[in-house]
Amino acid sequence: MTIIEELLRDVPLPRMVRIRQNFHAPEIKDVEQAVHDAIKEADVLSRIAKGDRVAIAVGSRGVADIPLLTRETVRAVKSAGGEPFIVPAMGSHGGATAEGQIDVLEQLGVTEDFIEAPIIASMDVVEVGKLPNGLPVYTDKHAYEADKVIVINRIKPHTAFRGPVESGLLKMITIGLGKQKGAEAAHAYSFKYMAEHVPQMAKITLSKVPIIFGLGTIENAYDRPAKIVAVPSEQLEEVEPQLLLEAKALMPRIMFDPIDVLIVDEIGKDISGDGMDPNITGRYATPYASGGPQVTRIVVLGLTEKTHGNANGIGLADITTSNVLNDTIKEKGYANALTSTVTTVVKMPMALDTEELAVKAAIKTCNAFDMHQARVVRIENTLHLKEIWISESLLPEALENKDIEVLSESERIALINKKEG
Repeated sequence: MTIIEELLRDVPLPRMVRIRQNFHAPEIKDVEQAVHDAIKEADVLSRIAKGDRVAIAVGSRGVADIPLLTRETVRAVKSAGGEPFIVPAMGSHGGATAEGQIDVLEQLGVTEDFIEAPIIASMDVVEVGKLPNGLPVYTDKHAYEADKVIVINRIKPHTAFRGPVESGLLKMITIGLGKQKGAEAAHAYSFKYMAEHVPQMAKITLSKVPIIFGLGTIENAYDRPAKIVAVPSEQLEEVEPQLLLEAKALMPRIMFDPIDVLIVDEIGKDISGDGMDPNITGRYATPYASGGPQVTRIVVLGLTEKTHGNANGIGLADITTSNVLNDTIKEKGYANALTSTVTTVVKMPMALDTEELAVKAAIKTCNAFDMHQARVVRIENTLHLKEIWISESLLPEALENKDIEVLSESERIALINKKEG
């Protein structure tokens, strides 16, 4: 028995109960038709002339039905006589390479065969202006040279700053279309100024690049489209803050607060820019954002397959496993950290040999008055919060909450207690 095993030998593991959290969740049933309805209502197709090359900017993560949204936008452009093509709009993601960004799109199902249009990727950018403070503003070279540009993105709270505009269409225009250099410029003065810089930079890009509209989505608590809207470019600055408020109202959450130990089965860039969404965990990499539950210890047990070794966000955990460290490709997370200038997200937490030891370490260090009564919550990831596990100590609260259903009897927590590999 190792010294770590000896120290953790008597730490109790809780029995867990599976529950269902029920959120108010309006949902669009026919996404394809909703895209065409939104574009028709905004009356933006008339801005496309026959033969126009139309760049459609598509991002890297967290947008439900992004292949359908993209394909139907392509079809709408074609119906107006345009010649659509896709440009990856994802800052430094995909390892900050054109090939990596194409691969990210394909992993999301945005393939040329499905979307019925070519994907043209490059990291080349054009400087289109400067902020008064000297920060340059960049945009994708292929988009800049297109006759028209459309951006597609989900509108949602950001993970590192607060403002009238956070993650959404204007950020896609500023950072996504800006590629690695644009992302680097936008982050140069830290997230403290991001709420100011995103709309300022987007305004410059909108004046220099032929963006005709943005297709924005708002998702419900179960990651399904609740609203799809086409916003003419000249209305983006006015409309997007209203859409952000709607998005925040529909966000899912963990219905327990405080939490002694939060177990997260997997993190990844396909889940959140920070691997696990701080809006859900309450754990932020910067002091410029807040919200979510008070959590004493976070344990991460794995990386998603689609993150391909990018463990960006692991630094927001307190404890993980040796397997997570072994699966981590440091350079991928480092590229994100160097671009965003936030290094906290790639720091390595305490790594234990097994999942069981990791969870025991979290319980031992959570400072609960009675470790047998530790308030423990386990989630698959921060995107899937409908069905989660809670410790028996939280069962009385669950039974009193009309929005929670108890789905199982209590059972021993399922953890791997042998080192893999």
